[in-house]
Amino acid sequence: MSELRQVLQVPEGHRLRVRRLGVDTQFEPVVFMHKECAVCRSEGFVAHNRLLLRAGARHVIATLYQVTNDLIAPDEAALSESAWSRLELNDGDTIAISHPDPLESLSHIRGRIYGNGLSNAALLSVTADIVEGKYSDIHLSSFITACAARPLDHGEVLGLTKAMVDVGERLSWDAEIVLDKHSVGGLPGNRTTPIIVPIISALGLTMPKTSSRAITSPAGTADTMETMAPVDLAIPDIHRVVEREGGCIVWGGAIRLSPADDILIRIERALDLDSEGQMIASVLSKKIAAGSTHLILDMPVGPTAKVRSQEAADALSAGLVAVADAFGIKARVIVGDGTEPIGRGIGPALEANDVLSVLQRLPTAPHDLRHRAVALAGALIELGGLAEHGRGATMAAQTLDDGRAWAKFQRICEAQGGMRTPPGSNHRRPLAAGRAGRVDLMDNRKIAKLAKLAGAPEAKAAGIELHVRPGDIVSAGQPLCTVHAEARGELAYAMDYAAANPDIITVQEP
Repeated sequence: MSELRQVLQVPEGHRLRVRRLGVDTQFEPVVFMHKECAVCRSEGFVAHNRLLLRAGARHVIATLYQVTNDLIAPDEAALSESAWSRLELNDGDTIAISHPDPLESLSHIRGRIYGNGLSNAALLSVTADIVEGKYSDIHLSSFITACAARPLDHGEVLGLTKAMVDVGERLSWDAEIVLDKHSVGGLPGNRTTPIIVPIISALGLTMPKTSSRAITSPAGTADTMETMAPVDLAIPDIHRVVEREGGCIVWGGAIRLSPADDILIRIERALDLDSEGQMIASVLSKKIAAGSTHLILDMPVGPTAKVRSQEAADALSAGLVAVADAFGIKARVIVGDGTEPIGRGIGPALEANDVLSVLQRLPTAPHDLRHRAVALAGALIELGGLAEHGRGATMAAQTLDDGRAWAKFQRICEAQGGMRTPPGSNHRRPLAAGRAGRVDLMDNRKIAKLAKLAGAPEAKAAGIELHVRPGDIVSAGQPLCTVHAEARGELAYAMDYAAANPDIITVQEP
């Protein structure tokens, strides 16, 4: 029986008066009911059951929490902010409450846990149920873990990629060549996209860049770009910006491009998991849905990066290129140095400041960020046929140096809704060298964790500002970096972590 039919058959006695409790449960809808509620007793509802809530033509599946005191009356249901907004309710409205249909797609996940494969039909069933909000965070965690503990094979990656595309929207463009770029990640501060897009579009090529928010990093491109301009544009607005400027930098989650990906990213971030098969499906489903035809993949490799060895890079590159080719995308992987962060800022606003300094050609701009952005933009220029092999980087650098990229970036920001000034942090504290010597190693993973403990990416101004690079000579007590936070408690939490991990930035005696 469908959800609609099921709700229409709910008797009047299974309706409850609803009120807004004012509890923020982030993305997961939650309903609170009294344990002695007549509906709970008659239907056998217990805490953590998934319930189908309906108000008129709108419905949502929510997790039940039960109350035993007088916080909620027995004849009412109280909703979290997420459930309330999805049902578009007013105080005093009533909702119908019932059991949802059995979640049959969970059987596919259980099967994989016990060693079975996932067919295309099974993956589409799971993905569709995820997008329809039928999976709780517990269910989502089980799917992510099932696909991480035993890696997806090539057929499953193809099936998951296609399923993630099929359950969302797709963009199409008049241009024959639509360029795109993606960084595999794992390198803090590697925020090249907001530099690359204006370079490419200033040269007359088309680059509608849809970006994700952070998964396990202190900032994603969408998080950083949001401190400089709006990124949650609707599809007609994206078309308007690209038709006018040749490029955009927007959040793909706002337009339901591979919407399952944004749901999974939220859980992957909490679990600190980003398995290879799901990463390939995540990256390429967004590119396919965005209408990309040519793609450069930036893959930093280093002992504390996401990809730690050349062997791992070769395997991941082969998987990405093979899946891209299966969907008609011409992809090229650029393997780069992943031994240390890129730029000086780690965190949305701090990375935005680095981007702006490169675009504005300021003397203080980080040279490594400029160099990496120019190299990747050059590869895209060559892939797009505008320059011969080996000549693209020179063309990209000229576009930066003569101000065309900065002018184009400002126009893109204005077209997306207006340029913004990145925010500054309320609380700052330096992390000092414990001894004199030479900076030896910078642990990417611990630097990223320090920035996240300080509040990034949710707190846009939070993060780490680096003051040194490997090879620099420092004196005892000299600041190695500054921790930025928006809340005093998060600053203290981050500094406690730094004190317990003196190898975040290692200084060796000379």
